[in-house]
Amino acid sequence: MINRLVVFGATGDLNARYLLPALAALRAGGHLDDRFELTCADRGERSGEEFRGWAAAQLERHCPAEPADVRKAIADSVRYRQADATDAADVASLVAGDGPVAVYLALPPAIFPRTVTALHQAGLPPGSRLVLEKPFGEDLDSAVELNRLLSGVLPEQAVFRVDHFLAMTTVQNVLGSRLANRVLEPIWNSAHISEVEIVWNETLALEGRAGYYDGVGALKDMVQNHLLQVLCLVAMEPPLSLGERDLRDRKIDVLRSVRPFTDDDVVRRTRRARYLAGRIGGREVPSYVEEDGVDPRRRTETFAEVELELESWRWSGTTFRLRSGKALADDRKEVAVRFRPVPHLPFEQNGEAAPNVLSFGLEPESMTLALTGTGSGARTLAPLTLTARMEPPGLPPYGRLLLDVLHGNAALSIRGDEAEEAWRVLAPVISAWAGDVVPLQEYPAGSDGPAGPGRSGT
Repeated sequence: MINRLVVFGATGDLNARYLLPALAALRAGGHLDDRFELTCADRGERSGEEFRGWAAAQLERHCPAEPADVRKAIADSVRYRQADATDAADVASLVAGDGPVAVYLALPPAIFPRTVTALHQAGLPPGSRLVLEKPFGEDLDSAVELNRLLSGVLPEQAVFRVDHFLAMTTVQNVLGSRLANRVLEPIWNSAHISEVEIVWNETLALEGRAGYYDGVGALKDMVQNHLLQVLCLVAMEPPLSLGERDLRDRKIDVLRSVRPFTDDDVVRRTRRARYLAGRIGGREVPSYVEEDGVDPRRRTETFAEVELELESWRWSGTTFRLRSGKALADDRKEVAVRFRPVPHLPFEQNGEAAPNVLSFGLEPESMTLALTGTGSGARTLAPLTLTARMEPPGLPPYGRLLLDVLHGNAALSIRGDEAEEAWRVLAPVISAWAGDVVPLQEYPAGSDGPAGPGRSGT
């Protein structure tokens, strides 16, 4: 296990909201001890005491449930260094030391190439590991170039392209439910499943993230990485094991099976939109273009939807709909597997049996199966819902990811060829949207989103 972690971009939102709380959870769970060294680096000038005070405030704010002594131990132990992540001399001074080090790039993706180059020039101790946040590149070409740079720094097994969705308990439960239950896997195919929806709709609007979001949009922020990763777990063939090679080989098989978009497909099977002014839960929300830091000329979408088809024996004829939107009426974050209707109903009554739906709630975590049963009247049908109670996870997603990094378990890391394939899947959509081939619709904040064929709810 590696006992040294260096975080670049340490005063950012990622470290404050996720990494520091994850380290506290690891400490509370007995995964870290006093030998663990945490160094936080950023370009701003501040004393170690000032940064430790800031870290203590973030821990109190974002993980108040962790024991106070654990939060204090993390805050007291952190060392702060003013450094430029793109300067080889600064980088070298931070990674030098006894034994391997894990380096976490909590930085904007545009800085990754220069930082990786600086790491190459500085050199890392043998056995070190490097962690990058999504997105991995800004398009296919930049992803290929980033992988080329990374290959000069560390072997692929030591590069962790992390996506915290893969460490979410319910996302993992998609695989667990499929592969550990004989009742599901035999019907997990297009003969029985008509459609799979992978949805991350949220009531949150921009929330001050214009500096990042306005240059990315919903398609690149959510669909190209998070939702495609969930798609892989839903649609993959059963792996021989959950080891890094078997699991990641099967994931990339799914991405390679996605039917390429034609120009006509992009028009028929994708939608984009951005929110107008509206009201959500009693608060007024300005239109996206009026949010601080937004450049309306970018025509950034806050709602993205794509319909994918997989060219495989298992999935030919099933539609996979991936959707994400901001400033919507309700939070809906789930995977909904819709089964085909029964071919014949012998009941002599009015009405129909609704198709069965197996839903994996991503946030909050849940699992629900919608069936049809006998109603209170004679020979009547009524909906029947079965809900599973989910045990709370032992670690938050970032805690699981950091533990994997420190132990060198790359199964939930995204391999280089997989990162490139994910860009290749959506490259035609990105190009068409940039050329306004698909109109940019609008929807009021607090509504169900833009008009169109996609469902707004289960």
